[in-house]
Amino acid sequence: MSKLIRPEGYRPLLDMRQTEQGIKLIKEFFQMNLSTELRLRRVTAPLFVLKGLGINDDLNGVERPVTFPIKDLGDAKAEVVHSLAKWKRLTLADYGIEPGYGVYTDMNAIRADEELDNLHSLYVDQWDWEAVIMPSQRTLDTLKDTVRRIYSAIRRTEFLVCERYAGVIEPFLPENIHFVHSEDLLSMYPGKSAKEREDAVCREYGAVFVIGIGAPLADGKPHDGRAPDYDDWTTPTSDGHKGLNGDILIWYPPLQRAVELSSMGIRVDREAMLRQLEMTGQQARRDLYFHRRLIAGELPESIGGGIGQSRLCMVLLHKAHVGEIQASVWPQDMIDECARLGMAII
Repeated sequence: MSKLIRPEGYRPLLDMRQTEQGIKLIKEFFQMNLSTELRLRRVTAPLFVLKGLGINDDLNGVERPVTFPIKDLGDAKAEVVHSLAKWKRLTLADYGIEPGYGVYTDMNAIRADEELDNLHSLYVDQWDWEAVIMPSQRTLDTLKDTVRRIYSAIRRTEFLVCERYAGVIEPFLPENIHFVHSEDLLSMYPGKSAKEREDAVCREYGAVFVIGIGAPLADGKPHDGRAPDYDDWTTPTSDGHKGLNGDILIWYPPLQRAVELSSMGIRVDREAMLRQLEMTGQQARRDLYFHRRLIAGELPESIGGGIGQSRLCMVLLHKAHVGEIQASVWPQDMIDECARLGMAII
């Protein structure tokens, strides 16, 4: 219960029927806009992958994937995906996708170690996307341009929702998204934790992309954890920093805090991956299937990320708990407290 944020004076603006209609509206409209902006084709994604191939997303490296044996494959085991960061890059190669184009998919995952609160659930649903780029496009400009395109699709979706529920839901997202490197963010707000820094900068600008997540900062700690084998968080950039990845964050008035909508970035090339594996002491991963293919030059350079479906629906429908959007499992005391506060979590 200590992790539940209790919004002051919260009341749902939409009933359950309107909410379900709003979820459908957002999911259909946003994915169409995303695919158009980034020139993505839809592909079908796995719910689980074989264990031991290095394909599953390792997140911060400590989360345990849900694992089960496969009766007809002897000793083989499968893992329910955390996300599809590396699977998508394999798909780009196997489908022969050309530079400037990519894929997106409905990703459904189980994260059994997630700490449950207003924003985090055991069940994760994302639009996972990945696009092929040229080696010359592994730049900060490419990253920022892609972020702006995604943010434009988010704002168009917000406009549609406000039109559909005129007089009930009002827009709150700013016109433009602000860019800041995590190292500069540390300098701007000394003495604050990473989450407190995100709250402060999002409160000021409304929508922010924090660049460079994964590498140790001046205080010796990363802004947040990132696996060493998909996002590139060590390559020097034109602004004197390191890192070609980051998070899209917004200031969310109902909860009075920053909310992450997307984690994304330019993916590691061979040199960046080997460097990051060494930095994190995970050189043994070089022998896994995914890593061998990248080292052998069989995978294209790419940019990609995940955009939370339930999270986006939650903020655009002005809900205070992700359980008002998706069906999952919650502690009974959280269900009871949310009901008392007017949050009907499923």
